Parts: sequence; C-alpha cells; structure tokens
Amino acid sequence: MIERNATIFNIQKYNMYDGPGVRTMVFFQGCPLRCKWCANPEGMEQRPRLLFKQASCVSCGACVRVCPQGIHRLNEQGRHEVVRELDKKCIGCGKCVSACLQNALSVVGEKKTISELLEIIQEDQAFYQVSGGGVTLSGGEVLLQPEAATNLLLACKREGIHTAIETCGYAKTENLLKVAEFVDLFLFDIKHLDSKRHAELTGVHNELILKNLEILLQNRYKVKIRMPLLKGINDSEAEINQVAQFLLPYKDLKNFQGVDLLPYHKLGVNKYQQLGMAYPIEGDPSLSDSDLDRMEGWLRQYQLPVAVIRH
Repeated sequence: MIERNATIFNIQKYNMYDGPGVRTMVFFQGCPLRCKWCANPEGMEQRPRLLFKQASCVSCGACVRVCPQGIHRLNEQGRHEVVRELDKKCIGCGKCVSACLQNALSVVGEKKTISELLEIIQEDQAFYQVSGGGVTLSGGEVLLQPEAATNLLLACKREGIHTAIETCGYAKTENLLKVAEFVDLFLFDIKHLDSKRHAELTGVHNELILKNLEILLQNRYKVKIRMPLLKGINDSEAEINQVAQFLLPYKDLKNFQGVDLLPYHKLGVNKYQQLGMAYPIEGDPSLSDSDLDRMEGWLRQYQLPVAVIRH
C-alpha cells in the first residue's frame, strides 16, 4: 500500500449519528458542491482555512507580526482585520494561532498520512467492537480524494473496522466504485430530485449523483439515503413523493438501508462569520416536529423504512 496524505479539517470521536454504533468521523477537505445550508463551510475549499473570532480579539497585533503571508493587519483605527483578499495565500503554518493569547484565531486543514489517521481511529477500537461501530469518512466530500480514501478504508478493513462514507455522490463513477470495494455502508445524500432546483441550491446539477446512486444500489452495495430538509426549500409533499418514487424500485433490496431525514440546524452559522463569508440562507428554515412527522408519514406510505435524525 502506497503511503498517502489526506487533507483533513476535523476528526470527531464518539459519533452516534453517522453509521451504526460508536464511530470516529474523519472529515476530508474540499467539496464540489456549494449547498446554501452547508454546516461545514471550512471544508469547502481544499486548502487551509483561517477562522477569526472577532469578539475575542483585543487587537494586540501579535498575529500581524508573525504571519509570513501578510494576511493580518491593524486598520487605521488600530483594530485587527483579516485581509480576506489574501486569505488564499494561507499556508496553514499556525504561527498566528500560536501568537494569539485570546484564542481568537484557528486554522483548519492539515495533511495527515494514512498511518497517522489509522492510529487515531484505532484508539477507540474497543468501542467499535462493543457497539458495532467503526469509522465514517465525511467532508467536504471524501470522493475528491479517492486515492487517500481508498488507502484509509483498506487499512481499516485490514484491522477489522467497519467502514462507512458520507457522500453527496457528485464524483467520477470510477472513483466511486474504486472506493466502494472497501465500504460497508454508504450514507448517500439526496437533496432535490429536480435538476434545475438542485443546481440553484447546491451549484451543480444532479444527473451524475442519481446515476451513481442507482449504480450502487443495482450492484448490491449497502446504501442509506439521507435527506437534508429545509422548510420552504425541499419539504413539500410533491418533492418528498418524487424522492419516494425514485427509490421505490429498490425498497425490497437487502442492500437498501432506508431513509434518514436530516432537519436543518444552525450549527454552522457562526463559522461563516469567522471565515468572512455571508450566510446564504435568509430567515429560519427550521422544521417543527409536526413537519417532520408529516414528511415521515409521506415516505411510510410507500413502505420505505425511514427515521428522523435529530442531532
């Protein structure tokens, strides 16, 4: 096995939502979609990202003095600013983070070898064995780094660790199938069945996504569908029925693992401000319990196994 690097922006332990049992989540950096509700905007670009908590900053200028790229400055009023036009030059050195005594700065996005990642994953192997858990690769989009993902999944399989990936499905089919050989469970997003509306919401059309989903199901790979849901955006009865009718031919397959409904949450909103980005969603598209019960009922009318996942 060739030792490769993966670009990672987070590792989360003791996850109970993204696959069976207790899981370690490894978040791969970079994503081909730009979903308006994305909770991990720091994972969109495949490069280091600088987060700045302005409320914690005392404008001491320590970061200005140590940054080799000139990304920090004090303005005419003596207040610290991140020069976002230069943000793409961030090399992720972390010197500004070390210099900041107020914890106002953080850098996400680092390269780790497959061996380093496997060592972290193995730390909780006892929990996996007791709970039926394992590792879930997420993002961003893990399929943007297919070689690294394949190597990590293979390493986990050799250690007897259950593997899952969470994917938007927008990837070359050959990369998907290369990874699939070592995946025990796909958590596959369906965001909208209408291609034009899908492009408005995510920046890409969905034909390739749906083709890849059908290939996985037809080739007997285990797939659980995940539906991120927002009020007034993709929660109507017509839209839910569209998804149900698309899935209906596969509902009796043993590898079809049902549907998870993922209600919108605001957990990523503050990150946009820290990244100097405008939050794309206006208003509050949160769904009530009665909304979710109603959508669950629509899917159950088709005898589809469905669950609501509340983080």
